[in-house]
Amino acid sequence: MAAKKTTSAVKTGPLPPYGVAIKEAIASGDLRSMKAASKAARKHIADVEKALKTLDAKIEKLGSKS
Repeated sequence: MAAKKTTSAVKTGPLPPYGVAIKEAIASGDLRSMKAASKAARKHIADVEKALKTLDAKIEKLGSKS
């Protein structure tokens, strides 16, 4: 049986509300909470930057074919 060729769809899920989490961590005054929010937000930002670079490269590649 041959494998079906499928196209990938853009999937999005809920994005963590880092702005809210950061503001709440600051308001709490709890150092552990602030450090955790900072670490999580920075990881998310790094992941998004990496994904955007990949996206831009794909756009550039496909754009040069037209």
